[in-house]
Amino acid sequence: MAISDFLENFIKKESLFKNKSILQSSYNPEEILHRDEQITQIAKILAPCLRLERPSNLFIYGKTGSGKTLTVQNTCKQITIISQREGIPIKFIYINCKLKKVADTEYRLVAEITRFFGKSIPPTGLPTDEVYNIFYKTMDKEKQIVVLILDEIDQLIKKIGDEVIYNLTRINTELKNAQLSIIGISNDIMFADNLDPRVKSSLSEEELVFPSYNAIQIQDILKRRCTDAIKENVLEEGVIAKCAAYAAREHGDARRALELLRVAGEIAERKGSAKITLKELDESEEKIEKDRVIDIITTQPKQFQLVLYSILLISEQGEQKNGSSEKLIFTGEIYNLYKQLCSKTNLRPLTQRRVSDVIAEFDLLGIINAKVISKGRYGRTREITVTTNEALNTKIKNLLESALHIN
Repeated sequence: MAISDFLENFIKKESLFKNKSILQSSYNPEEILHRDEQITQIAKILAPCLRLERPSNLFIYGKTGSGKTLTVQNTCKQITIISQREGIPIKFIYINCKLKKVADTEYRLVAEITRFFGKSIPPTGLPTDEVYNIFYKTMDKEKQIVVLILDEIDQLIKKIGDEVIYNLTRINTELKNAQLSIIGISNDIMFADNLDPRVKSSLSEEELVFPSYNAIQIQDILKRRCTDAIKENVLEEGVIAKCAAYAAREHGDARRALELLRVAGEIAERKGSAKITLKELDESEEKIEKDRVIDIITTQPKQFQLVLYSILLISEQGEQKNGSSEKLIFTGEIYNLYKQLCSKTNLRPLTQRRVSDVIAEFDLLGIINAKVISKGRYGRTREITVTTNEALNTKIKNLLESALHIN
């Protein structure tokens, strides 16, 4: 079929969706299901700003897709409605620290925050101290409470270190009119443990952990979204339940469940089907898993990529244990190979403890399985297996070799 014929046929067919955007991660629903307790806690912590009192800094963590960002944004929206009605000067500033050219240097981060006050700072060229001074003066022009939300704050620290957080948490001593509070959001539950103690004590005045959703809760979320997103009688029976089960298995990630359903619908439309069936859902799961792993790996710092490359190399060459088809790897042998590869790629090696943390992060992301085992008086180590399949491992290895310039 000619491409023009396909496009003509496609435009004539009715969509399976009423409003596809409702299934996208950027969609902000009016009601956040199964997060009443967390909304109440955040509201209580932020409520003093309605009296023009600086609320405590808040650090929120939990796994991807547990509703952290949506809950914070929803609560801030409710406070904004009241503050505008009552004429209370409160400003919420949201920054996604994963975005490039926004939070990849201290200069750019402070410049980005300053832009929210209507003051433009050139992308480069000024001393960082001068950028801070412009920021202080701009914010302090009027009496106000400013709440800075740093989403994926762990990505910021990876890129530029934690000194910037210390500087931001200390600026209230420099201000006469305005006051600043910080909300840090992270998917990495180990993130705060690696902060400088003085940064941790100033940032984590209040902490809130978001539990993962279970399969029943994800089903509720999917049903509510699908009512407005997908046309009636399009979803085959059992699709929502299986989609929720997939997501619950992947650490209770509601965002992933919504993406699975949306992509399954797109696959069904490409086939010209009038239904979204379990077959399309399975195809969607396979496609998203590949895309997710590739995306995670290509956006990691080079040091992280080199740790993963070391794991894949050892897994490829490793001996089988007890007749198992899984190749078991240990932290020590990963670190030894990693150091050798650092020499070849002119990278400064991380400490063994930091590499151990990186391994834990890859475990959290589901790329490997790292089981902590005791070796008695010799301490503890991790027993590591690669969870991705051989075809995907080959693709990942090729990507890493290209990114790290390994021949």
